[in-house]
Amino acid sequence: IDSDGFFHSGDIGELDDDGFLRITGRKKEIIVTAAGKNVAPAVLEDRIRAHALVSQCMVVGDGQKFISALVTIDEDHFPHWAEAMEKSGLISDLIDDHDLRAAIGAAIEDANGAVSRAESIREYRILPSDFSIESGEMTPSLKVRRMVVAEKYKDVISSIYAE
Repeated sequence: IDSDGFFHSGDIGELDDDGFLRITGRKKEIIVTAAGKNVAPAVLEDRIRAHALVSQCMVVGDGQKFISALVTIDEDHFPHWAEAMEKSGLISDLIDDHDLRAAIGAAIEDANGAVSRAESIREYRILPSDFSIESGEMTPSLKVRRMVVAEKYKDVISSIYAE
């Protein structure tokens, strides 16, 4: 607790109309775009993860012209979706499938509705496999290890911004 009575938790929040504090993210996770816009990824990621087909999502774009996302598919829900859509193959076989991209695109659009245009996701990639503790991409408490994921998928991220 500092001299003004504040406790510096590293969390970012906002007060709602009723005066309640709502935690919106972590200070260390803030993305700053090339235009200087600060983006709290948790708002977007939480909304995208709410879609039944999505397992994990990581928003990227630090120092870039726009925000983008890496999305993994829920391995439990995917077979049901694939059967309903009359698709065959593994997730990795269908990451560029029009119908799968449309479903994930709908989740992205929903998330974008909660933020300003400058904070919205303009591009995304569906990854061939989910993040896991074993691969080091997630902590034991199931939080995404951003630096590990960014390093592992640096070529995918680079391809987004090269276009």
